[in-house]
Amino acid sequence: MTSQPSVAIVGRQNVGKSTLLNRLTGRRQAITEDLPGTTRDRLYIPMNHAGRDFELVDTGGMEPLPQDTIARSVNDQVRSAMKAASVVVFLVDAKAGLTPQDHEIADEVRKSGKPVVLAVNKADNARLSLHAAEFHSLGFGEPMPVSAFHGRGVEDLLDRVVELLPEPEAVAKAAPGLRIAIAGRANVGKSSLLNALVGAERMIVSPIPGTTRDSIDTPIDTASGSVVLIDTAGIRRRGKIERGVEEYSVIRSLNAIDRADIVLIVLDASEPATAQDTHIAGYARDQGRGLILVVNKTDLLENVDMTEYDRNMAARFKFIPYAERLYVSARTGDGVDRVIPTSFEIQSERAKRIPTPDLNSLVRQALARHAPPSAGGKLLKVLYATQVGVCPPEIVFFVNDPKLVHFSFERFLENRLREVFGFAGTPIKFTFKSRGE
Repeated sequence: MTSQPSVAIVGRQNVGKSTLLNRLTGRRQAITEDLPGTTRDRLYIPMNHAGRDFELVDTGGMEPLPQDTIARSVNDQVRSAMKAASVVVFLVDAKAGLTPQDHEIADEVRKSGKPVVLAVNKADNARLSLHAAEFHSLGFGEPMPVSAFHGRGVEDLLDRVVELLPEPEAVAKAAPGLRIAIAGRANVGKSSLLNALVGAERMIVSPIPGTTRDSIDTPIDTASGSVVLIDTAGIRRRGKIERGVEEYSVIRSLNAIDRADIVLIVLDASEPATAQDTHIAGYARDQGRGLILVVNKTDLLENVDMTEYDRNMAARFKFIPYAERLYVSARTGDGVDRVIPTSFEIQSERAKRIPTPDLNSLVRQALARHAPPSAGGKLLKVLYATQVGVCPPEIVFFVNDPKLVHFSFERFLENRLREVFGFAGTPIKFTFKSRGE
């Protein structure tokens, strides 16, 4: 996979790393909340400043003495980000002043061996800017006072970062790929699935529900083609959504579905599919996305009749009978190798276009087999049909009176269309118009 130079923003918790990233990118990419530990995974955002392309990497807050598994994982993620970075922005807090934690994190930053820009955040006025001087003792040269909240000093900070980037000819630009969103309820194994697909511990994995909060983009190259995997925070029932960080995470998850081509609805094989699972799938269907039901944790199933299990799964998701169903175990890797090829197959179906003569021939044959609906002695007549769009496929039927179209007749047409032309894994949009429209 080709990559751009990256700039990792590191520091202890709650110094404003995500706020700085949002200020530098000019839009709200990272979740910001006045709570320590809001950011956990690495968040990669493409940037351009002064004609230079690079990636900004937001990281979780480092803890010199981590007390739990997640904190240790966050530290590992930060170290990985610094190892891969071309430049490190070490962020500290002017209001809090120099702390023992800053000194300990400075030692970690020094071990990376990368060029470092020391930025003193929350220097919201001239008085606080003077506090930057005390950070000289960290040994990274002249501290740069900035205010991520107000935007003070951020242009100078970007100028300094660009000066330290490697020469552009040494970096190749990555091509866009098939966008695949990994969605589902909390704790069904979305991040574990991403790790299995990528083949590296890119995301933090924990049995604690809600570990992933942002939507994270991971570009990879596969035998099928280039892919951008979008891992999302788990979506809970509306009544279970807490305000603040989790509320923002749900919005990000829905946004991730909005910008995906294919959505993997990840389910827990050891639990029955829930109403929330169907709601997520319904949202993806309404957005016209390709759909794969990925039943994860199949290694937990023992003495289960998989034929009957699959029949029950089909009944639970009967509103999307065209959706592909894959049974996998992210933990063992079983079945994971089918996810990416199936996604590309579905994308090909989404882009399929039916020649107008073939489409109208099918409609005539369908009408010969199934009498069209009527009302008040008036019979529905289908005058002409044409495909007007792809991804998802969109077909317009010109009829004598759109009010005569019944949903059962529409479903019959769709079933017949799928029998002949496929369209596996993708919804099809039907529009009925009168002759004059």
